[in-house]
This record gives sequence, C-alpha cells and structure tokens, in this order.
Amino acid sequence: MDVEQAILLKRAVRRFAARPLPEEAVQAILHAGRRAQSAKNTQPWHFIAIQERTNLEALSRTGSFAGHLARAPLAVAILTPDPAQRWSILFDAGQAAAYMQLAAWELGIGSCLATIYEPERARSILGFPEDVYLHVAIAFGYPAEPAVLTAPPRRGGRRPAIAVVHHEHWSARPGEI
Repeated sequence: MDVEQAILLKRAVRRFAARPLPEEAVQAILHAGRRAQSAKNTQPWHFIAIQERTNLEALSRTGSFAGHLARAPLAVAILTPDPAQRWSILFDAGQAAAYMQLAAWELGIGSCLATIYEPERARSILGFPEDVYLHVAIAFGYPAEPAVLTAPPRRGGRRPAIAVVHHEHWSARPGEI
C-alpha cells in the first residue's frame, strides 16, 4: 500500500454492498487494530467483532449518526478502560481505529466511525463488563459504489496548511481571530 495515496484517498463509506466480508479480511482488520501503537505499549483496548444483523441493527440505534452500522457486514466496537484514567486511552483507541481503517482500505473495504451515545444500551446488546467503556464502533464493508475507493479528493475539502500548521510557536494567520 502506498500510505500517502491511502491518506489522500481514504474517505468515510456509509453505504455498503450486500456482500459479506471474507474471514481473512475480518482477521486482517482486527489484526491491524491489535498491532496499533499505544502509550507505553499498554494496548488499552478490546474489540468486539459484530456480524449478526440483529446486533448490528440494535447497535445502530445507540448513536444519532450510527445508522450505517445496521447495513454493514462487519462492525468493530472498540472498548477501553475508563478514559478519565488518562488522556492517552482514547488517543490509543483512535490509533487502533485508524490502523483498522487503513488495513481495510488496502483490501478494498470501506469504513466509517459511529459514535455511541447510549453506552449502557450498547452494553446490554454486546454484554461487555462494567469496567470497560464503549464510545465508538466502526462499520466495515465493500462500498456500494466501488469508485469511491479511487475517486480523487474534492477541491476545498480540507483547510489549507497555512490555516492549521504552526512552526515553533503559535502565530496568527490571515483571517484568524
């Protein structure tokens, strides 16, 4: 995989083809998350791979913008210890999420994060213990529109570097307050 190309082309995919993922792809995605870097190598995560349609549909109702989980062939819930323990826990979970999404992209599989706003309802669906927390799940599947995997980025989709990158210290940019 050309990492620069993956970063340039990777998009959120919310519409999936009605096609299951092969077990090898599911394992590759999970392996990528497991291999992600973490602060002091703590690996503060557990993953629940969800493929049962009833569980996917139920989980899709635990977040205002999680509807795409219902139509995905796979969702991966990322569970962590209490993120109030240290700020790096959610950063580490984000690293695992990014690794899984890039591994999927290389396999021609799209993905999209879903924020879980009703974690206790999700706990009752997935049966995870009280000492772990669920804030995000990722939907995975082959895109309904395969061209999304190679479509060039749209113009104006990102703020210019001059608006977000500072060197050595904060400096005001034209148009900043």
